Amino acid sequence: MSLTLIQGSYIIAGLLFILSLAGLSKHETAEGGNRNGILGMGAALIITILAAVVGIDAANSADDRTGSGVTGLALLLLAMVIGAAIGIWKARKVEMTGMPELIALLHSFVGLAAVLVGFNSFFDAEHRIEQAGGIADNVADLAGSLGPIHSGEVFIGVFIGAVTFTGSIVAYLKLSAKMKSAPLMLPGHNWLNLGAIGLFLVLTAVFIKRPGIGLLVGMTIIALALGFHLVASIGGGDMPVVVSMLNSYSGWAAAAAGFMLNNDLLIITGALVGSSGAFLSYIMCKGMGRSFINVIAGGFGSDGGVVGEAKDYGEHREIDAEGTAELLLDAKSVVITPGYGMAVAQAQYPVAEITSVLRQRGIDVRFGIHPVAGRLPGHMNVLLAEAKVPYDIVLEMDEINDDLAGTDVVLVIGANDTVNPSALDDPASPIAGMPVLRVWESANVIVFKRSMATGYAGVQNPLFFKENTAMLFGDAKQRVDDILRAVQEKVASPV
Repeated sequence: MSLTLIQGSYIIAGLLFILSLAGLSKHETAEGGNRNGILGMGAALIITILAAVVGIDAANSADDRTGSGVTGLALLLLAMVIGAAIGIWKARKVEMTGMPELIALLHSFVGLAAVLVGFNSFFDAEHRIEQAGGIADNVADLAGSLGPIHSGEVFIGVFIGAVTFTGSIVAYLKLSAKMKSAPLMLPGHNWLNLGAIGLFLVLTAVFIKRPGIGLLVGMTIIALALGFHLVASIGGGDMPVVVSMLNSYSGWAAAAAGFMLNNDLLIITGALVGSSGAFLSYIMCKGMGRSFINVIAGGFGSDGGVVGEAKDYGEHREIDAEGTAELLLDAKSVVITPGYGMAVAQAQYPVAEITSVLRQRGIDVRFGIHPVAGRLPGHMNVLLAEAKVPYDIVLEMDEINDDLAGTDVVLVIGANDTVNPSALDDPASPIAGMPVLRVWESANVIVFKRSMATGYAGVQNPLFFKENTAMLFGDAKQRVDDILRAVQEKVASPV
């Protein structure tokens, strides 16, 4: 197998990854985009295995044999079988509500891989010196073997990988409620982050000139601590941004591993994931009215009790499933704004059934999706697609907001901060400046909640006390099931 064939296959795989990202940008093409990604990764794996069979390192010339042979191929296939078994098991077991923490955990694997590749590259240089009859402890020889550029690749790659590894672990622990989601606020925490980054830059310059295992290990420990502190300092309300940010980090970690291994496909794929993840994080920060740099530095979220000045908004009023069904059947237009509560209750299926029944009666039903609804980007969109809700009635916040004033009924299912008017009219609110769905402009608002507890921002929502708002308490799925039965009964037996 020639090097040209290998590189050509990698280019095809890279193009498939680009088509995958393009397809995932829209609901209608998401399935095709996912398919292209699978084809691209399949092609990359097959060509890598074939290269291992003939003992050719795709990173080097066709004459540079790695001698991996049967043993190397057997180890490679064994690793693939183990990884595939674990991946299939987790994919079949995990529910949609558990997808955010699973994704965070998968990101940690990419970071750990980059760390291991970096250390392997370092020790491989020592091995080459020993084979050549040199002294591995000779710093000058080691520097010459690594080369200044490759030394920098190793050091930076390990740093990015270590930050991604511990940051992803913390994100997983927070999302799975195995760790408090409230932000860790150490004294001078921003200065700690800046100090760690500054120290990394200094150590990088030293390592390039005088590479040594002590420097590499010391920097790895600093990077592991930095990754932990960065994500631990971010509150649960900002976890959707954290997930997309860690996705970006994992991409850059993969690209760094590609540089260390001289693998073009890893570089291309890592750069695609890294840049798209960073842009997505920026978009989400913009959707939350927050500073991208500040979120990365670990500066948001409270997740505790009510913060800020306590206010008396008056009394709330309640409604039952029967009353909600009457409002829906009398309406001409309905907008449903889901949040993480819908995901937890798995209420998307009866919601989709209600949508179908109402649309059959000529009622205009649409969905309004906030950029940070759920625990990861596109969480609500995936849930609704899973329940077979038509793509064309699932609209983003900017597309639906101006229509809410002319809407008869809005159902707020498991959402809180994303529909909080304090973000627009209370400069002292912790969520001030955050764009929200202006559901209170509609004629009637029905809020599905388990209780009057605050949302992630830790502030009360004045929407709950407005004259046109009614609270429907209980498990979201049970309440939606009740409404569905009431609607079906009224449709079957009209008065």
